[in-house]
Amino acid sequence: MTFWQIYLQGAGLILIFMTGMWLLSVYLKNASIVDSGWGLGFVILAWFWFFRTDGFLTRKLLLLTLVTIWGLRLAGYITWRNWGKGEDYRYQNFRRRYGAKYWWFSYFQVFLLQGVLLLLIASPLLAAQFYGTNSLNIIDYIAMAVWIIGFLFEAGGDFQLARFKKDPANRGKVLDRGFWKYTRHPNYFGDASQWWAYGLFALAAGVWLPLFSSALMTLLLLKVSGVALLERSLRETKPAYRDYIERTNAFVPWFPKR
Repeated sequence: MTFWQIYLQGAGLILIFMTGMWLLSVYLKNASIVDSGWGLGFVILAWFWFFRTDGFLTRKLLLLTLVTIWGLRLAGYITWRNWGKGEDYRYQNFRRRYGAKYWWFSYFQVFLLQGVLLLLIASPLLAAQFYGTNSLNIIDYIAMAVWIIGFLFEAGGDFQLARFKKDPANRGKVLDRGFWKYTRHPNYFGDASQWWAYGLFALAAGVWLPLFSSALMTLLLLKVSGVALLERSLRETKPAYRDYIERTNAFVPWFPKR
C-alpha cells in the first residue's frame, strides 16, 4: 500500500475514535475529555501504522516505544489533573454561548477539529515507519537525545507544578524553581521538543516534509492553546507573574535574568 492509503486509513480510525469520545462527552456533559484523548489518539495511530508499514523495524520499535510513553503519560496526567473538577472553563464558555445546541456543535468545533489537527501533526509517526533504510544513523541518535530532553522538561515540569499546587501555602504564588526557573513553560517546551524528535526520526528515514508537523505543533503550543492562552490568564490573576516574566524566558530554557 502507498503512504497516502495508509495515512487515510489512520484518518478513518481517528474519525471513529473522536466520534466515540464525543458521544462519551455528551453522556457526561463534559467536553474536557477531549484533552485526555489528545495524547491517546497519537498512541493509537502509532500502533496502527506500526502494523501497516514495512519500514526499518528497529526505528519503528524505537518510535513506537517513545510515542507510547509520551502519549500515555500525557493522557494519564491530564485525566488525573481534571478528575472531579468538572468541565474546563473554555468549554463552559462555548456551552453558554451556544446553549442547548452545543451537544452537537461540539462534535465539529471541538472533537472533529482536534481530530484533523491530530492527523496533520501525526505525519512523522507514519513517515518514520514507512520509509527508511535498514540502519540507524546520526539523526536517529540526535532525535533520541532531543526526545529525552523534552520528556524530562515536560514530565518534570508537570510533576513540579502538581506538587507546588498541592501545598496550600503556595496559593497565589508563582513557581520559579526547578525547571520553572529556566522557562515559564517547561511542559510546553518539552512537548514541542518531543515532536521535533519525531520529525527528526522521519528525517532519519529520508523524508523532510513531516518536519512541518513539528513546526505546526510548536506554533499551536506558542500561539493558540498553550503559552499565549495561559499567559493572558496568569497576568490577570497573579501580580507576581509580571516580575517572573521580566526575569524568565517564555519558552526556550535559559538562565534567569537578574
